[in-house]
Amino acid sequence: MTQVKRKRRNVDGILILNKPLTFSSNGALQKVRWLFNANKAGHTGSLDPLATGVLPICFGEATKFSQYLLNADKCYEAVMQLGIITTTGDAEGEVLEQKAVNCTEADLLAVLPRFRGEISQVPPMYSAIKKDGQPLYKLARAGAVVEREARQIMIDELSLLSFEGDKARISVACSKGTYIRTLVEDIGAALGCGAHVAKLCRTEAGPFHLEQAIDLETLIQLHEQSGCEALNQFLLPIDAGLLHWPAIQLTEHTSYYWLHGQPVRAPDAPLDTYIRVKDHQNRFIGVGEVASDGRLAPKRLIQNAE
Repeated sequence: MTQVKRKRRNVDGILILNKPLTFSSNGALQKVRWLFNANKAGHTGSLDPLATGVLPICFGEATKFSQYLLNADKCYEAVMQLGIITTTGDAEGEVLEQKAVNCTEADLLAVLPRFRGEISQVPPMYSAIKKDGQPLYKLARAGAVVEREARQIMIDELSLLSFEGDKARISVACSKGTYIRTLVEDIGAALGCGAHVAKLCRTEAGPFHLEQAIDLETLIQLHEQSGCEALNQFLLPIDAGLLHWPAIQLTEHTSYYWLHGQPVRAPDAPLDTYIRVKDHQNRFIGVGEVASDGRLAPKRLIQNAE
């Protein structure tokens, strides 16, 4: 008997998912996409399987603007397990070394300032960064270790939330591309006892907060009760991740030409920044940038805005 492939529906908007433990980011994305029965969806920045927290998922037209969320700053809360070094830098890896934990809360507070501000960080082998077309984590699983170039990252905030025995809970606000596992390993090395991430939760991603996030179980239960369309109530607008950008509203005439890919005159548009563009009915129609000739040039357009 031939199984009939169900017809997917067009869904536009952003869901803030509280990614569950043990799910990969892609696994969580595919599950949510199936629940919504959505044609197109993508996430905006991976979380490790052992991490939970904010994972924005973009549907339909919102995927055009996901790159801007990928570049956004992030906030995390992490539990450091002191005295144990693992292959992956988290609890998923094999134990490489165990050391006595002789450091105090004062010792930890004394080393934290070294890791604030702009610092250099070497990405871990267990990461999705590619070397000669191969993700590093695949090479690591095969037992290979390759040289990785250090990257400059920004740690805007690094504070100690609690310290008890051989565990410390920290809060981190950082730039994109920061590996919390590596940060914790480096702090452990500075303390002389080593450390790995025992728990990790992303509390913020750009403008989105954990308080906004929807649990996967909530989506599953509502889907079973009322079907996929009932899940639309959790969707944020397409431009929800861009509300901190300046916005400009076009006339009906200029909106028409702009939506056909033509730069238009916009005397009030700010320079040197991306701009949220709205039409004469105050609908979001895309992202633009002021060109060298002073006109507002389209960068990303909403396909169904006309």
